[in-house]
Amino acid sequence: MSAITLPVTANVPEQPAPRQWPPAIWALLLTTLVARSFGFAYPFLSYHLKHLGYTTEAVGQVLAVFGIGWLLGQLLTGWAADRLGRRRTLVTAMATAAVLLPLLAQTHDFAAVCTGALIAGVVYDAARPVVTAVIADLITDDTQRAAVNGWRHGAVNIGAALTGALGGFLAGHVGFQVLFWLNAAACAACALIAHRCLSADIPVATASSRRTDVRAVTRDAQLWLLWAVSVFALTCAAGMFSALPMLMADDGLAASAYGWTQVANAGAVIALTPLLTPWLSRRCGGQRPMIGTLAASALLLGVGMGSAGLAETTFGYSLAVAVAVPGEIAFFIAASDVLNKISPESARGLYAGIWGSTLAVAVIIAPVLAAVSLTYGGGVLTAITTLAAGAMGAALCLPLAGLTSRSPAARVTTEPLPAAS
Repeated sequence: MSAITLPVTANVPEQPAPRQWPPAIWALLLTTLVARSFGFAYPFLSYHLKHLGYTTEAVGQVLAVFGIGWLLGQLLTGWAADRLGRRRTLVTAMATAAVLLPLLAQTHDFAAVCTGALIAGVVYDAARPVVTAVIADLITDDTQRAAVNGWRHGAVNIGAALTGALGGFLAGHVGFQVLFWLNAAACAACALIAHRCLSADIPVATASSRRTDVRAVTRDAQLWLLWAVSVFALTCAAGMFSALPMLMADDGLAASAYGWTQVANAGAVIALTPLLTPWLSRRCGGQRPMIGTLAASALLLGVGMGSAGLAETTFGYSLAVAVAVPGEIAFFIAASDVLNKISPESARGLYAGIWGSTLAVAVIIAPVLAAVSLTYGGGVLTAITTLAAGAMGAALCLPLAGLTSRSPAARVTTEPLPAAS
């Protein structure tokens, strides 16, 4: 900590420039970009299984198993990050993925495929809670944390766009199995980066003099309200990869048209991230979490992706995606700010894992919601249900704001806090 005390009249303390962030932060941003850019396993698993001759029903079952693994993986890696250490958890998860993904690509038996899909789901997004916890460890200022999370979200979106474009090109020229090998190689690279650039582990839950009871964490109403808000908001966001292709196919648009919507998404992210991130980061500087921004972002996601239900042309769908991007950027910065401010130091990984599971849940809910809405009400009902999901997320911010206003610096602990050193 700095020995210099800032005068009480200062409104905003001087913050380090991005290039002065710890090297581990840049390593994690690079890891995020690499993992997402070559994360072919999930988006192309259904194509791979179809190529092997699996029925649509069987493919759906395997994807559901993958989603269950994804959900469990967030909880497991979040817990392990606290108990075993950040670097050990991240390196182990990435190394496991590097070994497993090629095996999954070679497997044909249904039971073996399901087993491989479950384990692949566990490690697929394992970096998310670990990276969240490390950012909270290394960046103590809320404004800088928000800036890091903004650029991290940009890396995720740019990587996802590259995954679709590059994976589609490679699949047509070298086959689907190569995609799994490339994904494995990227995971191995991420494991090496994490091993070299992250500090040696001192597990937080062991080193800290205050222990967090897992049962107490599960009773934290602030955490579970944030979880519910995030599920509703991310269900809208996940519609970009589930409802959108269904709607476009229903309008008779080719797969190439869907590709243009992803180009629009990537373009909007690249254009808006440098503009919105500094402004949103400054709003994170106060002691109150950004719950108002979180509510607005959920609504904007509902409006943006909901409007896709009313579109009929490639331009209309691309515009809907672009409208949703500011909400997506604001959501991840605001939700990360709330998470950081309610998480006890000794359970940052567990809190990040529980919150990270919301994306897995949304990925499961979104295609089901889209399919039912399209079947019984077409694009109009899809628009209504998507907007309703965003509105529900925004509405749940009201009780969340009430809880945080009564205990703005709440921390779940089971032992008294030691005196500051």
